[in-house]
Amino acid sequence: MFYYRSLPVIQAMTFDLDDTLYDNVPVIRQLERKMLDWMHLNHPVSALHPIAWWKQLKTDIVQQSPELAHDVTQWRYTQVMQGLIQLGYSTDDARKAAEDAINEMFYWRHQIEVPEETHRVLTLLSQQIPLIAVTNGNVDPNKIGLGHYFQQTLQAGPDGFSKPYPDLFIKAQRALDLPACQILHVGDHLKTDVYGAKMNGFAACWLNDQHRNIRTESAAMLLPDVEIEQLSSLLALV
Repeated sequence: MFYYRSLPVIQAMTFDLDDTLYDNVPVIRQLERKMLDWMHLNHPVSALHPIAWWKQLKTDIVQQSPELAHDVTQWRYTQVMQGLIQLGYSTDDARKAAEDAINEMFYWRHQIEVPEETHRVLTLLSQQIPLIAVTNGNVDPNKIGLGHYFQQTLQAGPDGFSKPYPDLFIKAQRALDLPACQILHVGDHLKTDVYGAKMNGFAACWLNDQHRNIRTESAAMLLPDVEIEQLSSLLALV
């Protein structure tokens, strides 16, 4: 554990989910493979265009509607719907197909192996201080066995703009009813988590379990208060 600043007494913590409490990379890789298979099986016309076309469509959509960047579920829904419309589907048929695709996506999105160490640390922390999950993604902690550790889950889209925008941090502080400086936000991303937390008055903990050098990280906009390599280090802060 490395301190960049002295920490106040920590009365609560907020947690990022993806790549903080579990490895999200293999989850997304599997999801994308399964979704491609599902689309080709259930909507064969989707195979008329390569993956690159679908990726470009997703980029074009968010350029036309930037607010979708703050709601990854709605963004994917719109991608599927518009793609199928361009491939000849009626609006109603494309909408139904997109709804089915989202249901399939949610199944694979929650096929996550949460490390036992995460459970151990959250169990001990939640016995000492209140915890809130704050995520830019669309994982429901209740569906992966983490929900009972958190007093609340705040999610970009339904609860406001994504981190580092202030929406989720403001809601977390209001829910905890504590000074922001007494809340430690824990996350792996130097911009969305560390910068977002610091800009909203929170203390910030950077989880650097990939052994990166903060001096060479392009996303480093503000230093965290503390840097850790493993979640168990948090136990020393309460």
